[in-house]
Amino acid sequence: MGNDYRFATLAVHAGEGPCPLTGAVDTPIYQSTTFAAVDSDEMAALYSGEKPGYMYTRYGNPTVHAFEEKVAALEGGEAAQAFATGMAAVSSALLGYVKAGDHVVAARSLYGAAYNFLNRQLPAMGASTTFVQSLRAEDFEKAIQPNTRLVYFESPSNPILEILDIAALARIARAHGIPSMIDNTFASPALQQPLSLGVTVVVHSATKYLCGHGDAMGGAVVGPQDYISHLNRDVLRNFGGVMSPFNAWLMLRGMRTLHLRMAAHCANAQRVAEFLAQHAKVEHVNYPGLPNHPGHDLAKRQMKGFGAMMSFTVKGGYQGGKQVMDRVKIFARAASLGDTRSLIVHSASTSHRAVPREQREAIGITDALVRLSVGVEAVEDLIQDLAQALT
Repeated sequence: MGNDYRFATLAVHAGEGPCPLTGAVDTPIYQSTTFAAVDSDEMAALYSGEKPGYMYTRYGNPTVHAFEEKVAALEGGEAAQAFATGMAAVSSALLGYVKAGDHVVAARSLYGAAYNFLNRQLPAMGASTTFVQSLRAEDFEKAIQPNTRLVYFESPSNPILEILDIAALARIARAHGIPSMIDNTFASPALQQPLSLGVTVVVHSATKYLCGHGDAMGGAVVGPQDYISHLNRDVLRNFGGVMSPFNAWLMLRGMRTLHLRMAAHCANAQRVAEFLAQHAKVEHVNYPGLPNHPGHDLAKRQMKGFGAMMSFTVKGGYQGGKQVMDRVKIFARAASLGDTRSLIVHSASTSHRAVPREQREAIGITDALVRLSVGVEAVEDLIQDLAQALT
C-alpha cells in the first residue's frame, strides 16, 4: 500500500492483506526459522539476494517483513528494518554509519542506554561523540568536525521532554554532507514524521507506542532503501538482533490502533500535566503541551500532538519523589512507556542510572524527578491517584 493514503488507513492496512493461500485477513505468524527452496540454484539465489524471497529468518521473514512495511508506511520512509529490541535498533543504526575514527554529534538529553552506547561503547570501538550542551541548532553545527559522520538526537527527549528543531538539525547535517538520525519513540509516527522534515533516518523502540500493549519487544529503523539494505546485509545478519515472527505479529496488531491510542494518550496527558502544574507539592512539570514549556511553540509546529510522556519534580527532593512513587495505586511502578496502562518511574535510579550524576543534573534529571507514561484509563482516576499520592 502506497503512502498516498491517510495515516489511519495506513495504520490498519499497510504491509498487510488477505493471505494468498488461505484468504486469512490477519497476517499469518510464520513461526519458522527456515524456508525450503525448489532446488540448489534457487537456494543460492535466495541466499545471495539475487532472487527475492525467504530462506532463513535471520535474513528475513514474511511476518517481520509485514511489520517493516507498515512502519515504513507510517513514517513515510522508503524502507524499514526490524530488530529484536529498541536498543538493538539504535546501536545497529549507529553502526550502520559509524566506524573506528569517526565522530558523532549528539544531543545532551537521550535515553540512558543510548547515551551509554555513544559515551562508552563507541569510544571502545575507536569512535567518539560530542554531546551538545544546548538546544540551539547553531551549537550542533559548531560541534561538527571533519570526521563527523552523524547527527543524533531525540525530540521530545527522554526524560525531560526537551524539544529540538528537527528541520533545522536536518538542514545543518545535509549542508555538511552527513546524515541525521532521530529516535522518534516518544512521539511515534502518529504525532511526528521526521523524515518529512528532512531527517535521514528514524529509529524506534517498537516495544513502546508501536506495540502499545506492553507484551512484545522490538525495534525499527526507517530510512533510505540502500541504507536499510546495508543494515540488513552487513549489520543485522552479523550481530543477529532479529525480531521474532510472533513479536512482529503482536506489533502489527498494536499499530492498527496507534492513531486511536495516541489521541487518548495525548488528551489524558494534557489534563494530568495541567493538574500537576498547579499542585502545591510540585515544583516543575516538563510537558510540551504546557504554554510555559520552552519548546511549546516549536512542538506545536512540528508535532500533531504533545504526546503522553512527562516528568515532574516534587518538593522534598528524592524523598518527595519516592513518596509519590510508593503511594500511587493505579500507576504501575515500571520502567517502560507507551503502554495502555499508566506507568511511573524514577529516571535517575533506573533508565538514566548509567549517565554520570553531573551530566544528569546539568540537564535537569535530578533525584527528585519522576517520569510518567500516561495511559488510556479514565483521566479523572489518574488525577485522583496522583492527588492522593502527593498529599
